[in-house]
Amino acid sequence: MNGLTVGYAMCGSFCTIERSLREMKRLVDAGWSILPIMSENMYNTDTRFGKAEDIIRQTEEICGRKVIHTIAAAEPIGPKGMTDIMLVAPCTGNTAAKLASAVTDTPVTMAVKSHLRQSKPVVIAISTNDALGSSAQNIGKLMNTRHIYFVPFSQDSPEKKPNSLVAHFELIPSTLENALAEKQIQPILA
Repeated sequence: MNGLTVGYAMCGSFCTIERSLREMKRLVDAGWSILPIMSENMYNTDTRFGKAEDIIRQTEEICGRKVIHTIAAAEPIGPKGMTDIMLVAPCTGNTAAKLASAVTDTPVTMAVKSHLRQSKPVVIAISTNDALGSSAQNIGKLMNTRHIYFVPFSQDSPEKKPNSLVAHFELIPSTLENALAEKQIQPILA
């Protein structure tokens, strides 16, 4: 994938950030160029899973670029052709709802909207506790939206969190390759 740039957008599903960063590193090692993007929550929130400044530093070290973290900085992505494909990993239920409803009020939603102006693929790695609840309709809508593809996902803890779904982050590289060929990787429910 040398020469291709993935817009790598990260939202506040903090429990999956370590897996997401591991896949980001794998993409860089495989020759991808990464344009990092973070939601305000991701960029500014310290949690039990890590401090925001540490996650930002690690992301910028992996990518060799500063993180885009404002709506104004994300807007030129499409018009300037800054990305070949966009990845939202992790994508929260909140961000999925906004994308499904065309709400553009975060750096991540602006990055996706701007990228889609060029009719280029967007890959979503869902991670939400209410995916099989109130977020299900938004996920379904996105699955039926042109240029949107999903990293295969499954329930992460059916007994403790029966509505929760998490993407199989290790399938990000193959999902990106399929999406560039305008194909949804299968099976989507792993």
